[in-house]
Amino acid sequence: MQRKEWRVFNPNGTKRVIVTKELPGQRWLDALEAADCRVEICSSGAALDVDTIQAAIGTQCDGAIGQLTEPWGEVLFAALRAAGGTAYSNYAVGYNNVDLDAATEYRIPVGNTPGVLTETTAEMAVALTFAAARRVGEAERFLRAGLFDGWLPTLFLGNLLWRGTLGVIGAGRIGSAYARMMIEGHKMNVVYFDLFPADQLEAFADAYSTFLESRGDPPVSCRRADTVEELLEVADCVSVHTVLDDSTHHLINGSRLKLMKENAVLINTSRGPVIDEAALVEHCKAHPEFRAGLDVFEDEPDLSPGLADLENVVIVPHIASATSWTRQGMATLAGSNVAALLSGYPAWNRPDISSFLEGESPKAAPSILNAEEVGIAIFQD
Repeated sequence: MQRKEWRVFNPNGTKRVIVTKELPGQRWLDALEAADCRVEICSSGAALDVDTIQAAIGTQCDGAIGQLTEPWGEVLFAALRAAGGTAYSNYAVGYNNVDLDAATEYRIPVGNTPGVLTETTAEMAVALTFAAARRVGEAERFLRAGLFDGWLPTLFLGNLLWRGTLGVIGAGRIGSAYARMMIEGHKMNVVYFDLFPADQLEAFADAYSTFLESRGDPPVSCRRADTVEELLEVADCVSVHTVLDDSTHHLINGSRLKLMKENAVLINTSRGPVIDEAALVEHCKAHPEFRAGLDVFEDEPDLSPGLADLENVVIVPHIASATSWTRQGMATLAGSNVAALLSGYPAWNRPDISSFLEGESPKAAPSILNAEEVGIAIFQD
């Protein structure tokens, strides 16, 4: 078990809540204080193991806020329930680190933080797209190493994506936001793969095409692919925005990488294990014109052998949601989830969560994943 330092906020609160990492902002703490919570926050930056979290829960704990780096499963939910806990929130929109069935079995409502990461994560996908396509990382390392002797016609030639074909795997909130940015900003045609039609994305492309044609410019297109393979074969750039589950683990593998264009760009801001990282390393070695931009990794924080040595891969340390506004908003939603549950409020569970981020918040938990299963009412106007 790890030895960690904890700081206490609102020490006289009657309801005990543990938080496994320091979170940014103040609004989340204000929400918990208003719910009469004593908040104990681990001040270490390292990920906590299960034994340490279980010890922190102790014999009396009303709620917890955890991280996507922690395995919240039967052991921790059993411990939380045994300590009298009735609230948990993940500080993330994704929850593949959470055993939702175990939480439901122990009657623990599980919150998450949707609605504040969309544009921020989409922006990072755009940033990685052009960093990879235009070889920004390679060029910067070259310059910093003192190797630049002056402008050359053939120095660091990259890919022009203007009017190219964009492939989007997973056309939910973030995938659609990314696609809209690439359509409007770079006139790209979109092919997407999703279990459901992205009607709003297609309507956006149609409306933008009408605008372009009114100015005498060629339209753009947006269509749904029947298979992942179809998308990979035609796209100049592929960006992955799918959830991680059994059906998407190693969705991009060695055989599918071989279907992509020799100079394609592959972007991942979703979850690391969606891509077979070892296969990607081998593919990038064998195809130096192929490029990738990664914000997430299969065995975070570890990288597959050879990945960090590849000049044709841009890597950043899981920072897609790392803007002050977004990370503070995530903290507000996580804190509000726990505060509302401990106050007996219903679940909001609506797409628009902006009312929680400023002004007086609704008397509701912003997002509870298993509200119906554990008997939490849904907010009614």
